[in-house]
Amino acid sequence: MVVYEPELVKGFQDFLPPESQKREAVKQIVENYFKIYGFLPVETPTIEFDELMRPEKPTDEDEAISDRFRLQDKGGRNLGLRYEFTFQLTRIFKQNPNIKLPFRRYQIGMNFRDEPTGQGRFREFTQCDADIIGDSSIEAEAECLALAKNICDELKIPVTINVNNRKLINAIFDSVQIEKKLEVMREIDKLDKIGEDAVKTNLRKYADSNQILTLFKLLEKDLKFFSKNIFDGAEELVKLQELCKQYGFKIVFSPFLVRGLAYYSGNVVEIKIADEKLAIAAGGRYDKVIGRFLNKDISAFGISFGMERLVDKAIVNIEKTKAIIISIDKDKEARKLASLLRKENISCFPMFDKTGRALEYANSYEIPYVIFVGKEELEKGKFKLKNMVSGEEKYLSEKQIINLLRKKPQNIVPVAQLPSSSSQAPSAEELLSS
Repeated sequence: MVVYEPELVKGFQDFLPPESQKREAVKQIVENYFKIYGFLPVETPTIEFDELMRPEKPTDEDEAISDRFRLQDKGGRNLGLRYEFTFQLTRIFKQNPNIKLPFRRYQIGMNFRDEPTGQGRFREFTQCDADIIGDSSIEAEAECLALAKNICDELKIPVTINVNNRKLINAIFDSVQIEKKLEVMREIDKLDKIGEDAVKTNLRKYADSNQILTLFKLLEKDLKFFSKNIFDGAEELVKLQELCKQYGFKIVFSPFLVRGLAYYSGNVVEIKIADEKLAIAAGGRYDKVIGRFLNKDISAFGISFGMERLVDKAIVNIEKTKAIIISIDKDKEARKLASLLRKENISCFPMFDKTGRALEYANSYEIPYVIFVGKEELEKGKFKLKNMVSGEEKYLSEKQIINLLRKKPQNIVPVAQLPSSSSQAPSAEELLSS
């Protein structure tokens, strides 16, 4: 007889306390900021028709799409697990064409990709998305970046917000007379993974040595250079830079940043932990996606956080159970006190075990207080409260216990919101020789 030994599927995880508590604390902070910025919650199914997941053009299929989980139901229909949230918006807007725009939506939930696992990469992962749909302004983009900066600051994660523009990338390629743009972008996107020399070697399949040399010289220029020489997309980055400065933070122009390949249409962003290569959030403008089934363009800009990476780097206060109520042969009264404290939003529960075991339990889960309910306490009209950290014990009335243990509301203050205040690019040779 073969005995099955239960184990986790590769790329999937369990979350137990205290990690599960930390995840919940991070999620609450992220969701609170989504709400503070006026984003509305949306929920979508985990399973969709596989046809919905496919790109409009087979050549637009990127790694995330090709790594989707595929399945069939009993009716033989081709289905799949969602690999992100954005593609589902194409269906939502097709089925709900009267949604009032701009539509500020957020969604937090699980997504799935059948891809190789590694550090910070799993086959089931939680994404936290916020999108502004139906607003083509740079102000909408600055809003999303201010939101992201607030979240990172609240989680005490020092980050660098890197930005680029897809129009600018295309203009640079045009200036160098590169024809196979998509293939070249795919190679440049590997820069952090395989290094500059390897990328240049791979680029020889799509461009000659002079083109590659000129391309890298251009990509080392600052934003002022591209703005001065009227490269398409440069002014959008300049405007975004100005608005973010008004919000009180800086963004960094990163000309080598490539995201989404055929997906994004304007400014793109990648938020990395300071002094690290690891990205914890990314996004950009994607004006050619949402209206796919309506045969029209619908402007959109969004930002997406990876929960697992946020939790790994975040510094948060974990909400623990505040107190255990230990019944010493006074079970009815212990339950009554528990109900009273819960009405005051104080997390607690009664225990009817031996006192020593209850105290040991409180220590093992780092529960800061225990409250004794016994004959002596009822005669005094006060309950003995023990601080499990200091060991201090004192008798307190119900009101005093409530005042001591009552949770304080969380203060979240967003970045101050302040008001905001192209032509053909020349050839690369002309620019670099000037």
